[in-house]
Amino acid sequence: MSVRPILTWPDARLEAVCAPVEAITPDVRELAEDMLETMYAAPGRGLAAPQVGELVRLFVMDTTWKEGTRSPVVCINPDVIERSEEMACADEGCLSIPGVMAAVERPTSVRMVWTDLDGLVHDQWLTGFAAICAQHELDHLDGIVTLDRVDAAQRDAILAAYAGEA
Repeated sequence: MSVRPILTWPDARLEAVCAPVEAITPDVRELAEDMLETMYAAPGRGLAAPQVGELVRLFVMDTTWKEGTRSPVVCINPDVIERSEEMACADEGCLSIPGVMAAVERPTSVRMVWTDLDGLVHDQWLTGFAAICAQHELDHLDGIVTLDRVDAAQRDAILAAYAGEA
């Protein structure tokens, strides 16, 4: 396992729609392990494959580790199949846009289907921060970054802050 460099915006690979993972190969397993190590080292709670330059539909997340309990999840070919009607706005950070936060409105819960590294298919409702994190990482697989989820005024403010950080 190794820590991989995280791409930062405006790298064009962050705007690419990712290809499905065709099979769970040793390379896919190594990618997932590297991504978990990279996410923990960053330190983040989620990381999508395009953020490390791999344009495949895979992300990792662990929404509890910063509170002391690691619960890593590897999501291969994830898909949100239902969304709650209830929406909430929360501040989101992104490892690919370091140093800035954005207020993003999203459904408060989502039903997501994904495959894990053992080939098992999961169908689960995610709520709270897990739902936010999964939606954020899934956006990356569709070439969407946080800046695409905010209004023009907030985008301008984020870009100004980011320019100060870069």
